[in-house]
Amino acid sequence: MFTKMKKNQSGFTLVEIAIVMVIIGLLIGGVLKGQEMIKNAKTKRIMSDADGLRAAVASYQDRYVQLPGDDTQNPAHGCTGCTAGNGNGQIELAEAPDVFQHLRLAGIISGAGLTLPKNSYGGTYQVYWQALGAGANLINAHWLEYTNIPAEVAQSIDITNDDGAQATGSVRGSAAYTAGTVITLYVQF
Repeated sequence: MFTKMKKNQSGFTLVEIAIVMVIIGLLIGGVLKGQEMIKNAKTKRIMSDADGLRAAVASYQDRYVQLPGDDTQNPAHGCTGCTAGNGNGQIELAEAPDVFQHLRLAGIISGAGLTLPKNSYGGTYQVYWQALGAGANLINAHWLEYTNIPAEVAQSIDITNDDGAQATGSVRGSAAYTAGTVITLYVQF
């Protein structure tokens, strides 16, 4: 009925198994913490890009007395392929593609060509004048538009920098902040 255990029989002790479980737990915790740190860095980069672009546009405006994209002297700045702006003080949607080219040609930002810069979540960003909202929440202003932003990240940025409501304030989302969805984020410029 009972068999005698061999003296040479080997296996793991409870202490060894516990040590392995602790090591696995630490590794999983480290990976999760690392992912959270990467997400936080990407989120901070969104607002850092906004601050940098504000400074770049102000520098361009100080130098040329017009906004990039809205500049009526595009060819004079060496912008081949750009369309002359109308100089009305608003970067309209049709003028928006030239904004970064003007900033690049002025030596204010790096890069080349008419491509829009990428944000930290893989989408693009651009700035242009538009009306966002309705009724008492309507704001006509320059907005920095970020595409391809996870809704929970957009909500975090909104809570940190504004009122946390998707349809009001100076940070707005194109749709409700529903976890798992991707939206366009607007930051008043």
